[in-house]
Amino acid sequence: MDARAIQAVTDALRDRLVSALGLTPSDVFIGPLHDDEAENAYLVVFLYRVVPNGDLRNTSHVVPGALPGDPPDVFENAIPLDLHYVITAGGRRDGGERESLWRLGQTIRALEERPLLSNAPLQNELVRVTLMPASGEELSRVWSLFPDQNYRTSMLYLATPVWIDAGQPSRPAVPVATTPHRVGAMNGTAA
Repeated sequence: MDARAIQAVTDALRDRLVSALGLTPSDVFIGPLHDDEAENAYLVVFLYRVVPNGDLRNTSHVVPGALPGDPPDVFENAIPLDLHYVITAGGRRDGGERESLWRLGQTIRALEERPLLSNAPLQNELVRVTLMPASGEELSRVWSLFPDQNYRTSMLYLATPVWIDAGQPSRPAVPVATTPHRVGAMNGTAA
């Protein structure tokens, strides 16, 4: 993916939630919890951490060809990233804690049923969204980013791999085709 990869994945995550929960894009706020617009959203999606993917860091990013039989594109200096999100339910306009918990349950179900994000803005690559176990200490660290906000029930999610490709791809050379040759007599005559 290009430099818009982080934005494209975040938008695809929001779009998945909007579709699965029957919401409008304005019902799912992307950004920090202390933003005024976050108070009016049913869900808040906040990217709180971006780190290189340690398992893929020194590998080439191979993108399959657009059509079957097309050679793949190979990006040698691509950076694989892990995107860490906190998804928080509820705001002022929600119907209270019970309604927020129901919406959070819908979010979990929607992302477990369809954990792979892929669409045209993601350049048809697959990004897996996974619920991350979080201790009370981990959630406290995330919530300490918003000291002026009241704690709301939240879940942590990981989206990976998100590739940012550097430069132009290289394509493997097309294999050399060989044509078989017959050696010997033709039409009953000796060669």
